[in-house]
Amino acid sequence: MTFDWLTDPHILWLAGYWCFYFALHSLLASHAVKRRVMACCPRLAPRYRLLYTLVATVLLLPALYLLYTTPGPWLWRWDGVAGWIADALALAALVGFVHSARAYDMASFLGVRPSEPIVTPERAEPLRFSASHRWVRHPWYFYGLILLWTRDMNAAMFVTAVLATGYIILGTWLEERKLVAELGEAYREYRRQVPALIPLPWKRLKKQGLSEPARPGRR
Repeated sequence: MTFDWLTDPHILWLAGYWCFYFALHSLLASHAVKRRVMACCPRLAPRYRLLYTLVATVLLLPALYLLYTTPGPWLWRWDGVAGWIADALALAALVGFVHSARAYDMASFLGVRPSEPIVTPERAEPLRFSASHRWVRHPWYFYGLILLWTRDMNAAMFVTAVLATGYIILGTWLEERKLVAELGEAYREYRRQVPALIPLPWKRLKKQGLSEPARPGRR
């Protein structure tokens, strides 16, 4: 296997754009930016989540265009039994996405319902946990990793998967800091019981703990 595609201008453009997108995504989700918006544009603050969602969606389109118009060479493909297993895992991840969405107020998550950009421990509302949240604190990130790495890999998809995986790891760390600041000891206790990204059979939240007021990870 040769790696000439690493210097392909189209692949470099794709990698650069993903880096820009992920950096902006984290910046706009930070408390520092949210506080600035709350201070200078208080009337806009309740709609910040909607604006954030719209910006993230619109800016995602160029990345997807680059991904699918400059694929580069195939690096590997899941064939035969491996292909069936990869597709089964991807399907299970999609089901997990839908099922774990029950733990979120999707209207607030997407910004359709106005809400304050920053939650404090005193104002935090107890949220339901899905079964996935018993095993991993950030199930959407976990399922996203499965979807990424069960696909056939051409150069563009591989670069996307590597950068997205790095962003998920870094984003989880940043998200954890925000959640501790927002929810305090309730989230610290949840964090002690459940791993962040990779489920561990010996470390999970017991059923009687599902009503604890810890907020599942969100961006």
